[in-house]
Amino acid sequence: QVQLVESGGGLVQAGGSLRLSCAASGRTFSRYGMGWFRQAPRKEREFVAAISWNGGSTTYADSVKGRFTLSRDSAKDTVYLQMNSLEPEDTAVYYCAAETGGLGRSYIRDYDYWGQGRQVTVSS
Repeated sequence: QVQLVESGGGLVQAGGSLRLSCAASGRTFSRYGMGWFRQAPRKEREFVAAISWNGGSTTYADSVKGRFTLSRDSAKDTVYLQMNSLEPEDTAVYYCAAETGGLGRSYIRDYDYWGQGRQVTVSS
């Protein structure tokens, strides 16, 4: 069993930066692929970024590529999503997720554990 606790986020003006953290409990965290998804009001949840179990591979949605950076610190059982050059379209609830396959996939159905979500609001 894995529990994911997100922190960070909040309110920022367009062009600003925020960081989200996701702390995991469980002895096998280092074997899991980790991902971030987001859901805006009246929209479906969508993929944002993912990282493989060893941090060797990262994948980003086209909409955030070049602006967001995903990293992981296995010593702290934590992943970080650094979000720069934020746009109003980035406003959403952001969810951290873990998948036991370890690859860091981009499909919701591949993820086994989910955090509670953190609000990110970007004002214009």
